[in-house]
Amino acid sequence: MEVSKLDFNKAGGLIPCIVQDAQTNVVLMLGYMNEEALAVTLKEKRITFYSRSKKRLWTKGETSGNFLTLVDISEDCDNDTLLAKVKPAGPVCHTGADSCFGFKNECNGVYFLEKIIQERKKNPKPGSYTNTLFDAGINKVAQKVGEEAVELVIEAKDNNKDLFLNEAADLMYHYLVLLTAKGFELDDVIKILKQRHK
Repeated sequence: MEVSKLDFNKAGGLIPCIVQDAQTNVVLMLGYMNEEALAVTLKEKRITFYSRSKKRLWTKGETSGNFLTLVDISEDCDNDTLLAKVKPAGPVCHTGADSCFGFKNECNGVYFLEKIIQERKKNPKPGSYTNTLFDAGINKVAQKVGEEAVELVIEAKDNNKDLFLNEAADLMYHYLVLLTAKGFELDDVIKILKQRHK
């Protein structure tokens, strides 16, 4: 993004900034930035707006602790609106809702499972199978991935759709546990796959 090309004059020194969850793509809120707020956002990697009511800069989450960590930011074709992709630390709306638009900020696809696994690692739940795996250590988790991969291969040779899909789900789950145990995310793997595709 070329900051010098942004048109802050169109709206009296402010530019609207749409905030979207980088993982779920859910639109979380809309705020306004002046040039100083954008500079702080880019430097600190936390979304900072210009508050029109308080007449000052404010970092989203400065009171609640629910900061918005910047993943990416881009301008629109007219250089007068920003789209910030973020990782939210909690609910975004002052009402306690996930989004200021009433959307539930839920992951799509396999990300929903990854989020549950990450939450189990952060906040262990007694009796949880996921926590049992984490507690057993990396060798046990890796072993389970291997076992599930073999079971999937065996089911692939037969024509039982239900057994095959269940083994595929087991492998996917244990693979995500292994990634989380190693401190990585699915997006880290996807990034490598995209680099290979070029």
